[in-house]
Amino acid sequence: MRIILTFLFVSALVCRAEETASGRWEGLIAIPGRELKLIVDLAQDNGGVWIGSVIVPGLDVKGAALSDIALNGPDLTFAIKSALGAQRVGPISFKARANGTKLSGDFIQGGNTAPFALEKTGPPQVELPPRSTAIAKELEGEWKGEYELLGYTRHVTIKLGNRAGEGASVEFVVIGKRTNNLPVDLVTQEGDFLTIDSHDSGMGYEGRFKKDAREINGTIIQGSIEVPLVLRRAK
Repeated sequence: MRIILTFLFVSALVCRAEETASGRWEGLIAIPGRELKLIVDLAQDNGGVWIGSVIVPGLDVKGAALSDIALNGPDLTFAIKSALGAQRVGPISFKARANGTKLSGDFIQGGNTAPFALEKTGPPQVELPPRSTAIAKELEGEWKGEYELLGYTRHVTIKLGNRAGEGASVEFVVIGKRTNNLPVDLVTQEGDFLTIDSHDSGMGYEGRFKKDAREINGTIIQGSIEVPLVLRRAK
């Protein structure tokens, strides 16, 4: 009987912690010399997995996905999936404790720590990350190009394809002083405009193609740097 009561008590605490963490939280991060507004949305999906997004207007971040969300009683940790903005400020993690309608803790970036304090303002409004779209048949295949940055040439190979019901698939390789096989998390096509994003690496490509699809005129993006890059169909 005591075992059953203990199990029920622990289960109640877990449920209470989950109910407490779920919601929209708004407040400020006390960065030295200024304060940053912070909005965090936390929820559980239909499978019970925690999902979330964050808004930091002062860093041009809107709806960035959260990762590594972990709840242990009132203690909560999470991180930002990609480096904030165009890789300008580096990876971010949060350590917090929920107390009723208040959530407070530390904002950690690059070895620096700043306290934050949030209050629950309503139900969660998690912004789900966009999904890759399918691409036109004429874009499928291998594309190559090169660009110069910081005094030396980078060679780019992009292989595009479609996965049934899952949007486009991409292999994105940049070879400079070393070979970088970039993890791609988003590919979209709107009309003649193609976008490829590798948020974890801070790189991406966007460009326009003609109907015969022998060439894509675009720009490779690396952080805040944008360089013209023309991709041509490999023979």
